[in-house]
Amino acid sequence: MQARTHQSRFKVGDKAVYPAQGVAEVISIDERDIAGNRQQFYVLRILDTDRKIMVPVANAANVGLRPPISEEEIREIFEILREKTIAFDNQTWNRRYRGFMDKIKTGSIFDVAEVMRDLYRLKTSKSLSFGEKRMLETARNLIVKEIAVARGKTEEVVRREIEAIFDAN
Repeated sequence: MQARTHQSRFKVGDKAVYPAQGVAEVISIDERDIAGNRQQFYVLRILDTDRKIMVPVANAANVGLRPPISEEEIREIFEILREKTIAFDNQTWNRRYRGFMDKIKTGSIFDVAEVMRDLYRLKTSKSLSFGEKRMLETARNLIVKEIAVARGKTEEVVRREIEAIFDAN
């Protein structure tokens, strides 16, 4: 499962998802001279942090810049969150951490959902390291923010909906 890739160009005001950073808004499309070549850049504002990032338009797909997920993909995420399998009980926390970080860096919301599910399930049987707790929060925030933007709902509504999945299991 991989979120669909779009070659379509973003416009100012569009929402886009930047891997491991979350949902951003395209605030401008600028042109700059880089090494004698004129290039266009998306100027993105990450919604969570107000951080600004410039992404070359020609390289946007390669860095994983993509539109927010569809309703069908949201249903797939909820299915992932409902799964009860955890396959790393004997791993050390730092090995798990590296594996989770690699998944978050892929930019795939499905990989991020797996990280959230696995850490959430793991914390019910053992205490998480400080890094794992932060990673769980990062994964939760990435998922909540994107679903909230995709559905036009508040983050609090989405957060409660996700928490209900784990409370039910």
